Amino acid sequence: MAGRKASIQRNTLETKIKVSINLDGSGQAKLSTGVPFFEHMLEQIARHGLIDLDIECQGDLHIDDHHTVEDVGISLGQAFAQAVGDKRGINRYGHAYVPLDEALSRVVIDFSGRPGLFMNVPFTRARVGHFDVDLFQEFFQGFVNHAAVSLHIDNLRGQNTHHQIETVFKAFGRALRMALTHDPRMAGQMPSTKGLL
Repeated sequence: MAGRKASIQRNTLETKIKVSINLDGSGQAKLSTGVPFFEHMLEQIARHGLIDLDIECQGDLHIDDHHTVEDVGISLGQAFAQAVGDKRGINRYGHAYVPLDEALSRVVIDFSGRPGLFMNVPFTRARVGHFDVDLFQEFFQGFVNHAAVSLHIDNLRGQNTHHQIETVFKAFGRALRMALTHDPRMAGQMPSTKGLL
């Protein structure tokens, strides 16, 4: 289980990103994206997933936050794909329900090798502070496409948009933690009847 680490560097005309992760970390996060609310959500992934994240992004924030949020999702997905490796011995599936006051969200993930995002979050308002909440779909789509996972995200109830989003990110972290945990009974076996993921 040791050594599930990866580092990704991705440079475009819109963003310059460095991502380092340790899937067997202690939940430490070092984040510099220039988008504070986004960083608050990334911190939930680290803390609840027990994944160490080091993310640095210089993006075209003078335009808006879109490229930064989307490209961090892409880079994080690439890092996960690299760190997970051949997936032998992992649970593969993970799920979590997380409440925060009136809000409740469910996240289910499958490290299937097949990208798919199924997201149903009826945001009660369009922005949290200056942050456009629609960008979270872009983040998760970028992650899913490059980590090659199936991801189901449902906000089951909530009135406070901040709470809705935070429950999603906490549940995502906990679902990742479950899916990526090694099952000692698997003894290094592939978690698929196909023999390949």
